[in-house]
Amino acid sequence: MTTFPDSTDFAPAVDLARRLLDALALGTQADPGVTRVAYGEGECLAFQIVAEAGSAFGAEVRHDPAGNMFVTIPGRVRGRHVLIGSHMDSVPHGGNFDGAAGVILGIALQSMLVARGIVPVHDLTVVALRAEESCWFPHSYIGSRTALGKLAPEALDRVRRSDTGMSLAAHMAALGFVPDAVRAGRTLLSREEIVAYIEPHIEQTSGLLNAGLPVGIVTGIRGSFRYRNMRCIGEYAHSGATPRADRRDAALAAGRLICAMDDYWQQAQESGADLTVTFGQVSTHPDRHSFSKVAGEVDLCIDVRSQDEAALHAAEMALMANIRSIEAQTGARFELGERTGSTPALMSPPLMALLREGCAHYGIPTQDMPSGAGHDAATFAEVGIPTAMIFIRNAHGSHNPDEMMEIDDLGRAIEVVAFAIAHIGQMHE
Repeated sequence: MTTFPDSTDFAPAVDLARRLLDALALGTQADPGVTRVAYGEGECLAFQIVAEAGSAFGAEVRHDPAGNMFVTIPGRVRGRHVLIGSHMDSVPHGGNFDGAAGVILGIALQSMLVARGIVPVHDLTVVALRAEESCWFPHSYIGSRTALGKLAPEALDRVRRSDTGMSLAAHMAALGFVPDAVRAGRTLLSREEIVAYIEPHIEQTSGLLNAGLPVGIVTGIRGSFRYRNMRCIGEYAHSGATPRADRRDAALAAGRLICAMDDYWQQAQESGADLTVTFGQVSTHPDRHSFSKVAGEVDLCIDVRSQDEAALHAAEMALMANIRSIEAQTGARFELGERTGSTPALMSPPLMALLREGCAHYGIPTQDMPSGAGHDAATFAEVGIPTAMIFIRNAHGSHNPDEMMEIDDLGRAIEVVAFAIAHIGQMHE
């Protein structure tokens, strides 16, 4: 076991975290909020800020072929790494803390250990991951999948950035990284070199805020299936001259599908299933729609999430059955487009126990809670790496400019993660 300081000794780490978060906000400001485009200027600036902070206290800074960054201070057992990490990109005009708070927490913790001459049992590596926000590249967990050699090779050329139309491979190459090595599955660290992965992250809803708790221990991460580019195709027609029986109304068909899946969600929830169903985009074509026309086309998307693989499968079967029924009723037809998704991920019970013990040691109230949002931690858990997440209280939700994390709450999370790092050698899976 490694001995760690009392709560009062974490003040310099909290101060460093504050300064780094302020630098991130200033450097990537995009009024309102911040914008850190994956493989773009804002994300690269964020990586630079983190790299310079690590180098300042003597950490080793390395990049893998995809551009993920690994900032390491040596442990007593070299070549075995405990990872603390998250992503550095943001949604357009998002908040400053989503993803970045977890990376900054790790850097602040490392700085404290170095300053106090404390050597952890294992190499302690902060990993800053690329491209977690799928609004830029429509593919889940690009950073963690490339870090673990698990990105499907065809995704490098198929997946394109939403604002440029350029492929993921082209954006990697433009920054001096090596997409061919990514394609071959090459990584900086092997699975066997990773002892554990801990991801601190702001909570992206108001559960902790409402409960009056600074941190929460994540039990699992919901998996998903998504159809991002669905289309309902009917027939444009005159709104006054076309009888109801002769219409193939795409807007009506899309609306019926939305209502049918909402009914399914309500029934599933009443039966105790863990499920969310969201149609986040619904639109007719602005160059063809009119108040006096029956809608001939509607673009829409669906995002379904659950911690239970069986619940996801059942929801997808319900989606297909509802589509068939609505097509028969309306004469419209649905094109689903590409399916994407992720597998539900359960967190490591021994690591969760260490985080709970850390909360108890420092007198920090907490609760267990699921994560409705996806996180890179899911990828590490999927390949069998012991994985945990700690949520940090955050006001005003996330993916908006109004994220508000109190720096003192980040400080409490630093204490809890420090405790886990000190005792992780005693963990038995």
